Amino acid sequence: MVKHNVQRRWGRRRDAMTLGLVVVTAAGAAVLGATTASAVLGGSPSNFEANDGNMIVDAPVNNDWASVDFIHVTDVSNSTTDDSFTPGQKQDSTCPDISGHKNSPKDDFTDVASYSETNATTNDTYLYGATIRYAANGNASENVELKQGMNGLCANSTTLYARTPGDKLIAIDYLGGGSSVMFHVLTWVDGGSCFVSADSPPCWGSDVLTLTQAGAEGKASQSAILADDNPINGKALVAGQFAEFGVNLAAADIIPSGSCAAFAQTLWESRASGSSFVSSTKDVAIENHTISNCGEVKIIKHTNPRGVDQDFSFTSTLTGDEVTCTLDTDTVDTKASFTLNDNGNTTTDSAANTQDCTNVPAGSYTVTEGSEPTGFALKSLTCVADGDGASGSQDDAVDEQANITVTANSTVTCTYVNQQELGAIKITKTSTKGSSVTLAGAKFSVKSGGTAITGSPFTTGTDGTFCVDNLLFGDYVVTETQAPDGYAIDTTTGQTITVDDNAKCSDDPFTGEAQTFTDTPLTDLKVTADSEADGGTKSKITCVDSTDDGIGNSPSSNDEHVSVTANGLAPGTYTCTVVVDP
Repeated sequence: MVKHNVQRRWGRRRDAMTLGLVVVTAAGAAVLGATTASAVLGGSPSNFEANDGNMIVDAPVNNDWASVDFIHVTDVSNSTTDDSFTPGQKQDSTCPDISGHKNSPKDDFTDVASYSETNATTNDTYLYGATIRYAANGNASENVELKQGMNGLCANSTTLYARTPGDKLIAIDYLGGGSSVMFHVLTWVDGGSCFVSADSPPCWGSDVLTLTQAGAEGKASQSAILADDNPINGKALVAGQFAEFGVNLAAADIIPSGSCAAFAQTLWESRASGSSFVSSTKDVAIENHTISNCGEVKIIKHTNPRGVDQDFSFTSTLTGDEVTCTLDTDTVDTKASFTLNDNGNTTTDSAANTQDCTNVPAGSYTVTEGSEPTGFALKSLTCVADGDGASGSQDDAVDEQANITVTANSTVTCTYVNQQELGAIKITKTSTKGSSVTLAGAKFSVKSGGTAITGSPFTTGTDGTFCVDNLLFGDYVVTETQAPDGYAIDTTTGQTITVDDNAKCSDDPFTGEAQTFTDTPLTDLKVTADSEADGGTKSKITCVDSTDDGIGNSPSSNDEHVSVTANGLAPGTYTCTVVVDP
């Protein structure tokens, strides 16, 4: 591949400007951009035979049109409705006009075919093309435009993408009856000089690359092709009716090695024999098939249950300059590290729970989920690959790490599912007389962050317990608010219980947070004194606890009939003194 400025000269025809290319190497030797016969392009993964002028496999380890899954486009032929560039317009038009014309048979496409592949080791992408014409053309010429489509469709067309800077044009000339082929590559530019010096940008730039046989090869059919040997349209062809080529797009500086590029549309253009790419353009065929060495990686976060508002952090090696990820902003690059959140999702995904990286060069990458947030555990990591050679798997040594292999035009989708761990609290109410005495009817409030949780207050059942589950991990304050009849609350201070174990009330054995509260049984005391004879004795009763404090309605008055009543006494020593008046 040699890059140079084109030296232009006019040919004999006033409407045909020949390329007239002479390339001088560093050593000063002249090199022509014509390819000679070689088996296949070096590095071709399929060993595709792009310069034998036929469609069948000639060598056991090779491939040809008969053995690959190619893209096929049929074109209207021998008709006034055939799509063609409108005569008389400049090639340096962002959106050339296309209209119906009847082309000369030798410049009239009936079929075009393409096949592309990427070498997984070198990341070089190879494009193979074939054209079939209505009639043989000994010295055929054609252009192959590779369009990025970044500016969308032309205003004057429903099918043609507007030319944008960086679009490429491969000018191909089959010479010597199609046995020798010359390749030149031009680039659409929005500044600088134009190949047609009289034009101004945007245009096809003046810098032209001439490809040597190491980077491109091709040939027109030198003999008839039988219908059975024609997998493209199944018709018998005469010599010179079929032409094919192969181009290493890295050698052509169209998709350089180590970079990533994508061309969404291929525009095939026939040219009058011997013309340069800028004049006498004839038939047009449009192929909407992306040629790329790029892949795509999607990282999706699901929670179980879906839609939990929780951030999950990730680190990634998807950090190349070409890589474009959906979570990136103009000021923050989130390719190396990013956060996903499944908040609000039920059965679909959103921008917040998806990192979608496109323009990913073929190669190997890793994506690793960071430390799990409190109350979550990784349940599964599943990667699905769409594309030959693409793959994704979980690293057994690092469970949170996805190992991803990207190939050209592949998509690898890795979905992380994190189980929300929910805990449970089980409270048991017993008597201070022993744990075997369980108490029903005790009431408790359960609060989180000062707010009572749903269902609070809770009441102990006949077994003296209550249990509440589906609790987010964290601290809960449990307070007894009412003791069972005949018992007193031992502590009215709220008890903090930390929920940090994944559990349910139905677990057997129970593995959640368990705590026992005790209540004290109470006694009612009543002491009476009654005179047996009316007007007889008088009595006075005084009852105190161990601190000599009076209890109940003690002391009583001094009378014939007196009593002291003290209810709800906790276990202890109580002294009642009865003084009877003699």
